[in-house]
Amino acid sequence: MSSTTAKRLAKDAALVNSSPNPNIKIDINESNLATWQCTLTGPAGTPYKGAKFSFNIEFPDTYPFKPPIITFKTRIYHPNIDSEGAICMSIVKNEEWKPSIKITAVLEDLVRLFQEPNPDDPLVTSVAEVFKTDKKKFEKNVKEYVKKYAS
Repeated sequence: MSSTTAKRLAKDAALVNSSPNPNIKIDINESNLATWQCTLTGPAGTPYKGAKFSFNIEFPDTYPFKPPIITFKTRIYHPNIDSEGAICMSIVKNEEWKPSIKITAVLEDLVRLFQEPNPDDPLVTSVAEVFKTDKKKFEKNVKEYVKKYAS
């Protein structure tokens, strides 16, 4: 890991610890700053409310010049997260990423994605279609996944 990456990760870790997001718990291993193990608690007012979703944030050696990679470990019914845990979120796309973006902004966007899924830029088109055409069925499917995988 370059010294630039190490310095930025130390700053990001300090920032996250000083102003934590209430929906996200982060476990930062000081001996491996490049991989953060995290838990997102489903936000109130959503069908994900109270559920616990594990995910990792991997910081490439080229961070902050390349975006972090977020991978969910808990299965989830979401138009922007596939069955492998990959996520489609504009702030961490290579073409959208800027080195000035703080990890706290990434985490805020992640929580917002649970509050407001983006069916117009889906990773799972079938889930996006259900979201667009039948909200009750979408919420029912979310709750089934939550019960099965995230309780």
